[in-house]
Amino acid sequence: MRTFKISFALLSFMLIWGIQSSQAQDYSTAAGLRLGTPLSISIKQFVNESMAIEGYVGTRGSSSYRWTNISGAVLYHEPLLDLSFGNLTYYYGGGGSVFLWRYTNSFFGGSATTFGIQGYGGFDFTLTDVPISITLDWIPTFFIGEGFYTGFRADYGTLGVRYILK
Repeated sequence: MRTFKISFALLSFMLIWGIQSSQAQDYSTAAGLRLGTPLSISIKQFVNESMAIEGYVGTRGSSSYRWTNISGAVLYHEPLLDLSFGNLTYYYGGGGSVFLWRYTNSFFGGSATTFGIQGYGGFDFTLTDVPISITLDWIPTFFIGEGFYTGFRADYGTLGVRYILK
């Protein structure tokens, strides 16, 4: 419960701090897939011109374990390039996840729950004439709990493809 309170306080601070900044972005809502670690279904909603909130549900696994995650992040976008066929921004932010683990090997039978505190850094490319947003990001994660992983992991990231809804 203490981890939840700390994560909630951190996300609240970032939300309040981020509302004060403003830069142009190309869409307000997009939904699609995050391909990578984890493989996820994603929806991203801009709160103002530079800050977005993203939520996603995903999964990852192997022959000995599988986890499902429920994640949320606050992302701040800054423009990099304005091209005739699209716009490129970079983004950064933070968020949290709940990981629900299921083990199937002889060492760890059963299940567990882990919480993750995450950083985000990446690029968002939005096409001008096609309602598609493509992202590439890195998501370093600090795992808290008794899941398959505990501690820091720096090997998470995804290629996102989202359809722009409006």
